[in-house]
Amino acid sequence: MALSITGKAMGSTSLDLKAGTITKTIPVSVRSTNLLAYGPASGNNLNVTVAKDGSLDLASTEAIEIGKGVQWPALDLSEYVGRTLCLGFDGDLAPQALVIVLRDANEQNGVVVYTGNNNQTFTVTEANKNTLMLKFVRGGVDAGIMTGNIKIRLTIGDTPQTWMRPDVTNLSGGA
Repeated sequence: MALSITGKAMGSTSLDLKAGTITKTIPVSVRSTNLLAYGPASGNNLNVTVAKDGSLDLASTEAIEIGKGVQWPALDLSEYVGRTLCLGFDGDLAPQALVIVLRDANEQNGVVVYTGNNNQTFTVTEANKNTLMLKFVRGGVDAGIMTGNIKIRLTIGDTPQTWMRPDVTNLSGGA
Protein backbone atom coordinates (compact mmCIF):
# COMPACT_ATOMS: atom_id res chain seq x y z
CA MET A 1 0.00 0.00 0.00
CA ALA A 2 1.37 3.38 -1.01
CA LEU A 3 0.92 6.59 0.92
CA SER A 4 0.41 9.84 -0.99
CA ILE A 5 0.67 13.19 0.75
CA THR A 6 -0.15 16.52 -0.86
CA GLY A 7 1.13 19.68 0.78
CA LYS A 8 -0.35 23.15 0.41
CA ALA A 9 2.99 24.97 0.55
CA MET A 10 6.50 24.12 -0.58
CA GLY A 11 9.14 23.39 2.02
CA SER A 12 10.18 20.81 4.55
CA THR A 13 8.14 19.29 7.33
CA SER A 14 7.80 15.91 9.02
CA LEU A 15 5.23 13.18 9.24
CA ASP A 16 4.66 11.26 12.48
CA LEU A 17 3.50 7.67 12.04
CA LYS A 18 2.31 5.71 15.04
CA ALA A 19 1.61 1.99 15.34
CA GLY A 20 0.85 0.87 18.84
CA THR A 21 3.56 2.26 21.08
CA ILE A 22 6.03 2.85 18.25
CA THR A 23 6.23 6.30 16.69
CA LYS A 24 8.38 7.08 13.67
CA THR A 25 9.07 10.62 12.40
CA ILE A 26 9.72 10.84 8.68
CA PRO A 27 11.06 14.01 7.03
CA VAL A 28 8.94 15.19 4.10
CA SER A 29 9.80 17.67 1.34
CA VAL A 30 6.88 19.30 -0.44
CA ARG A 31 7.73 20.07 -4.07
CA SER A 32 6.03 22.49 -6.39
CA THR A 33 3.34 21.27 -8.78
CA ASN A 34 5.05 23.47 -11.39
CA LEU A 35 7.66 21.30 -13.16
CA LEU A 36 9.44 24.20 -14.88
CA ALA A 37 12.90 25.47 -14.00
CA TYR A 38 13.86 29.02 -14.99
CA GLY A 39 15.60 32.14 -13.79
CA PRO A 40 16.97 35.40 -15.14
CA ALA A 41 17.58 35.55 -18.89
CA SER A 42 18.66 38.19 -21.34
CA GLY A 43 19.06 38.32 -25.10
CA ASN A 44 17.60 39.70 -28.33
CA ASN A 45 16.55 42.94 -26.53
CA LEU A 46 14.50 40.99 -23.94
CA ASN A 47 15.34 40.94 -20.23
CA VAL A 48 13.58 38.47 -17.93
CA THR A 49 13.89 38.66 -14.15
CA VAL A 50 12.30 36.59 -11.40
CA ALA A 51 9.85 38.51 -9.21
CA LYS A 52 9.65 37.88 -5.44
CA ASP A 53 6.69 35.53 -5.91
CA GLY A 54 8.56 33.47 -8.54
CA SER A 55 6.70 34.88 -11.53
CA LEU A 56 8.64 36.38 -14.42
CA ASP A 57 8.96 40.07 -15.26
CA LEU A 58 9.64 40.73 -18.95
CA ALA A 59 11.06 44.03 -20.16
CA SER A 60 12.48 45.30 -23.41
CA THR A 61 13.59 48.83 -24.23
CA GLU A 62 14.05 48.14 -27.93
CA ALA A 63 11.91 46.23 -30.41
CA ILE A 64 12.22 42.46 -30.43
CA GLU A 65 12.18 40.81 -33.84
CA ILE A 66 9.51 38.23 -34.64
CA GLY A 67 10.68 34.78 -33.53
CA LYS A 68 13.47 36.15 -31.29
CA GLY A 69 13.65 36.02 -27.51
CA VAL A 70 15.24 33.97 -24.73
CA GLN A 71 15.43 30.32 -23.70
CA TRP A 72 16.55 28.15 -20.81
CA PRO A 73 18.42 24.80 -20.75
CA ALA A 74 16.47 21.61 -21.46
CA LEU A 75 14.32 20.20 -18.66
CA ASP A 76 14.72 16.68 -17.30
CA LEU A 77 11.25 15.15 -17.56
CA SER A 78 12.44 11.53 -17.30
CA GLU A 79 10.10 10.66 -14.44
CA TYR A 80 7.09 11.76 -16.52
CA VAL A 81 7.57 9.53 -19.60
CA GLY A 82 4.15 8.41 -20.83
CA ARG A 83 2.34 11.07 -18.80
CA THR A 84 0.32 14.01 -20.06
CA LEU A 85 1.54 17.47 -19.05
CA CYS A 86 -0.19 20.84 -19.46
CA LEU A 87 1.68 24.06 -20.32
CA GLY A 88 -0.13 27.31 -19.59
CA PHE A 89 0.22 30.81 -18.23
CA ASP A 90 -1.46 33.77 -16.57
CA GLY A 91 -0.19 37.25 -17.27
CA ASP A 92 -0.65 40.77 -18.50
CA LEU A 93 1.24 40.76 -21.80
CA ALA A 94 -0.25 42.18 -24.97
CA PRO A 95 -2.08 39.66 -27.18
CA GLN A 96 0.15 38.00 -29.76
CA ALA A 97 3.27 39.59 -28.23
CA LEU A 98 4.60 36.53 -26.42
CA VAL A 99 4.76 32.97 -27.65
CA ILE A 100 5.83 30.39 -25.08
CA VAL A 101 7.44 27.31 -26.53
CA LEU A 102 8.43 24.06 -24.87
CA ARG A 103 10.17 22.16 -27.66
CA ASP A 104 13.40 20.41 -28.53
CA ALA A 105 16.30 22.01 -30.46
CA ASN A 106 14.67 20.96 -33.76
CA GLU A 107 11.46 22.86 -32.83
CA GLN A 108 9.50 19.59 -32.63
CA ASN A 109 8.06 17.27 -30.00
CA GLY A 110 6.51 19.75 -27.63
CA VAL A 111 3.87 22.42 -27.28
CA VAL A 112 3.29 26.13 -27.96
CA VAL A 113 1.05 28.52 -26.01
CA TYR A 114 0.10 32.17 -26.52
CA THR A 115 -2.93 34.40 -26.04
CA GLY A 116 -5.82 32.50 -27.62
CA ASN A 117 -3.96 29.16 -27.46
CA ASN A 118 -3.36 28.68 -23.74
CA ASN A 119 -3.25 25.51 -21.61
CA GLN A 120 -2.02 23.02 -24.18
CA THR A 121 -1.18 19.39 -23.41
CA PHE A 122 1.40 16.94 -24.68
CA THR A 123 2.78 13.55 -23.72
CA VAL A 124 6.35 13.10 -22.54
CA THR A 125 8.06 10.44 -24.64
CA GLU A 126 11.33 8.58 -24.37
CA ALA A 127 12.60 10.76 -27.24
CA ASN A 128 11.75 14.14 -25.67
CA LYS A 129 12.16 13.41 -21.94
CA ASN A 130 15.31 15.52 -21.60
CA THR A 131 15.36 17.67 -24.73
CA LEU A 132 12.49 20.12 -24.19
CA MET A 133 13.52 23.75 -23.64
CA LEU A 134 11.39 26.62 -22.39
CA LYS A 135 11.53 29.59 -24.78
CA PHE A 136 9.89 33.01 -24.87
CA VAL A 137 9.75 34.51 -28.36
CA ARG A 138 8.11 37.54 -29.98
CA GLY A 139 4.95 36.61 -31.84
CA GLY A 140 2.50 38.54 -33.97
CA VAL A 141 3.25 40.23 -37.28
CA ASP A 142 5.51 43.11 -36.22
CA ALA A 143 8.61 43.54 -34.08
CA GLY A 144 7.90 45.38 -30.85
CA ILE A 145 8.45 46.01 -27.17
CA MET A 146 7.44 43.36 -24.61
CA THR A 147 6.83 44.25 -20.96
CA GLY A 148 4.73 42.66 -18.28
CA ASN A 149 4.53 39.89 -15.73
CA ILE A 150 3.77 36.26 -16.46
CA LYS A 151 3.07 33.19 -14.34
CA ILE A 152 3.97 30.19 -16.47
CA ARG A 153 3.30 26.63 -15.37
CA LEU A 154 3.93 23.09 -16.50
CA THR A 155 1.81 20.65 -14.50
CA ILE A 156 0.82 16.99 -14.58
CA GLY A 157 -2.52 16.22 -16.21
CA ASP A 158 -4.64 17.48 -19.06
CA THR A 159 -6.20 20.44 -17.25
CA PRO A 160 -4.43 23.55 -15.94
CA GLN A 161 -3.65 23.73 -12.26
CA THR A 162 -3.32 26.84 -10.13
CA TRP A 163 0.05 28.51 -10.67
CA MET A 164 2.73 27.72 -8.11
CA ARG A 165 6.30 29.00 -7.97
CA PRO A 166 8.65 26.36 -9.44
CA ASP A 167 11.23 24.73 -7.17
CA VAL A 168 14.04 26.18 -9.36
CA THR A 169 14.01 29.91 -10.14
CA ASN A 170 17.75 30.53 -10.40
CA LEU A 171 18.49 28.74 -13.70
CA SER A 172 20.12 31.23 -16.07
CA GLY A 173 18.84 31.55 -19.61
CA GLY A 174 19.92 33.52 -22.65
CA ALA A 175 19.46 34.18 -26.36
